[in-house]
Amino acid sequence: MKGITKPFVCLLLCMLAACGAKQEAEQLPVYRTLDDLNGRKVAALTGCFQEAIIEKEYPEVEVLRIDNAADVVQALATKRCEAVVLDDYIFLYHSQTVKGLDYLEKPLVTATMGFCFGKNKNVELRLKFNDFLAKIKADGTYDEIYDRWMYHANEAEMPDIPLPQDAEPIRIATCSTSPPLDFIRNGKLVGFDIELATRFAQYVGRPIEWSDMNFASVIPALISGKHDMIVAAVNITPARAEAIDFSDPYFECGSLIGIRAENSAKQAAETNVGGKGILQGVKDSFYLNVIEEDRYLMIWNGLKLTALISLLAALLGTLLGAIVCWMRMSRHASLRSVASLYISVMRGTPVLVLLMLMFYVVFAGTTIDAVTVSIITFGMNFAAYVSEMFRSSIESVDRGQAEAGVALGFTPVQTFFHIVMPQAFKQVLPVYKGELISLIKMTSIVGYIAVQDLTKVSDIIRSRTFDAFFPLLMVALLYFILAWIFASVLDFIGKKAR
Repeated sequence: MKGITKPFVCLLLCMLAACGAKQEAEQLPVYRTLDDLNGRKVAALTGCFQEAIIEKEYPEVEVLRIDNAADVVQALATKRCEAVVLDDYIFLYHSQTVKGLDYLEKPLVTATMGFCFGKNKNVELRLKFNDFLAKIKADGTYDEIYDRWMYHANEAEMPDIPLPQDAEPIRIATCSTSPPLDFIRNGKLVGFDIELATRFAQYVGRPIEWSDMNFASVIPALISGKHDMIVAAVNITPARAEAIDFSDPYFECGSLIGIRAENSAKQAAETNVGGKGILQGVKDSFYLNVIEEDRYLMIWNGLKLTALISLLAALLGTLLGAIVCWMRMSRHASLRSVASLYISVMRGTPVLVLLMLMFYVVFAGTTIDAVTVSIITFGMNFAAYVSEMFRSSIESVDRGQAEAGVALGFTPVQTFFHIVMPQAFKQVLPVYKGELISLIKMTSIVGYIAVQDLTKVSDIIRSRTFDAFFPLLMVALLYFILAWIFASVLDFIGKKAR
């Protein structure tokens, strides 16, 4: 026993020492300044001025760019980054819901915000806003709006501000993921910025045409002429002032470096130990993400819009694809060359890039809305693939059958519709169905040009509930159901055709 006990004790002591060393090695780091975050990930809102400051002044910090503020906070809470940089009012608002967060004592920078107008465009509108801003600051209206949204945002209601409907609307771009300045409640845009802009529209006697889009897209949309002004918590910077015109400053804020409380020198971490069962958790998530604030109406409208874009883009793409197929199989070399070039360009260009080009360049300055641009873009892309499907299925039919049809007295057109097309249709249907399902899934990017589809709706809901799992799972299920319905319709058509 003695011979065994001594090695065992030594082994036990070594294991205890190793555990202690491991615990010491795994001790959580403490962050006091941005210098402590060198070599670590810091999340920032894509297009915000803070990311440029960090890149310039803290080059050893890795910047993680995310498209909306709610996901920036979620990235911190789920440990995808070590810190975040956000405007102070946004971070403090979100930290009321997401527990276990803290921030560094030293703010990054203080900045002012302004409403944005096209460079050397809408000068009269900008000057009127400056007059309006001075007026409401003088009569106390500004303080009333500030108090309502900055101190009582969770229970504040938008006052009734009637606008005329018979005048030319002001086209305003916004980003609804920056509470309490810009956010959605009960399916409507609300917040400090929104009320300020609505009161300004009443002041000039014009209605508003809102476009809710990602923050990174608002300035390009203004520059392209799609909008008259931006109301989206945009900080005034020299670089931005070279591309757009700012109003007089209407709001001042700081920039906080948010961290998890477990990494704070204050050690004020809050824990949320779950005591709910799985069923109760699902029930609570369903109520929070679907029922509360009538969010099911947003989901339903997003589903209808996704279905509409998918259906109309498929119809347009099928028609255009048939024309391209005819050109591709033409006896004229010029038509074949044009069709081949079209197919190569469409298949070689990412759909998101094509969508942005169509919205910000091709249809810049026009009155064509974002939904129509989406339908045209996806229809053009779908046509490139459909045309090749049609061509390969037609060529799969034995040429001798077409020749036999002509020999029996059919015209070439009659031969195609009565002999070739029925056989080609049976060949192309399974491939067409797969491409249609891909089209439905591709429409999830239309939120980049302010279309409030299913994916955009999930972003809005997550920015309010901070439940990353349920909205995404729900939207994935709805996309699956939509794809299943479209596929079932095609299967039914295929059975009837046979």
